[in-house]
Amino acid sequence: MILGATVAVVLAGITLALASSAIAWRRSSRQLVSQLLLETAQPPERGVMEEPALVPADLPAPVARYFAFALPSKPVRIRTAQIRWTGEFRMRPGGGWRPFEAEQNFTASPPGFVWDAQIRMMPLVPVRVRDSYIAGGGAMLGRVGGLMTVVNEGGTPEMAASALTRWLGEAVWFPTALLPGAARSEGVRWTAIDDSTARATVSDGRNTASADFHFAPSGEVTGMTALRYRDVNGTGVLTPFEGQYRDYSRRNGVMVPMSSEVAWLLPEGRFAYWRGRPLEVKYSGERH
Repeated sequence: MILGATVAVVLAGITLALASSAIAWRRSSRQLVSQLLLETAQPPERGVMEEPALVPADLPAPVARYFAFALPSKPVRIRTAQIRWTGEFRMRPGGGWRPFEAEQNFTASPPGFVWDAQIRMMPLVPVRVRDSYIAGGGAMLGRVGGLMTVVNEGGTPEMAASALTRWLGEAVWFPTALLPGAARSEGVRWTAIDDSTARATVSDGRNTASADFHFAPSGEVTGMTALRYRDVNGTGVLTPFEGQYRDYSRRNGVMVPMSSEVAWLLPEGRFAYWRGRPLEVKYSGERH
């Protein structure tokens, strides 16, 4: 009886600690999202009176086809996006896939995001992971059960560049962010490569990211490839990276992928580590 009571007390303590950590985690995530949205709510730079035409006429041919495919006839320039995700994640090549759920908030100008995920790596105790890119800085925090920190990185140029590259690859879920001439920056700059490929480059303060986007003849983006910093024993190493996009569907007036997979292209082979599906997509924007 004494042993049973002791076990019950211990389990109750663990349950309380997990519940408290979950509340604290959600609170800190809300604070980061508020900080992110405050960045995009700032007034435009002095001298900027209005945005240029939404879809320029001088885009590379595959990019022009993409916007014709993805945007409605009376498009809205998306300022912020909120996406609920479900999918699978794995830590290492050959490792098992683990289910995750996540909520992600994006800003289009300036670029930014907060990705807040819960990965079921073990029974009853989730791993909470939060990636962010806010005000030109990238960060990653991971905790087992929200209590034990297993990763806490940020504040380096490599982390910022990697996070901005991620934003660029995920902008297909709020595609007006891929247009040139955003309100507070140059927006994305496109360079033609061939009839099915174009290079996108985005700058945010001292950070710049580029990726090659690959387009189907019908217009949709099928994939992107880039060099992105990957953590190798505490050092950022530029590594080939790719995203694949499939199963487009219209959400809130724009065409977005309903399934995706991302992978590192390692010397020993392709390592797919994330595959996901958006459950819900919400936007705020300005009509033109």
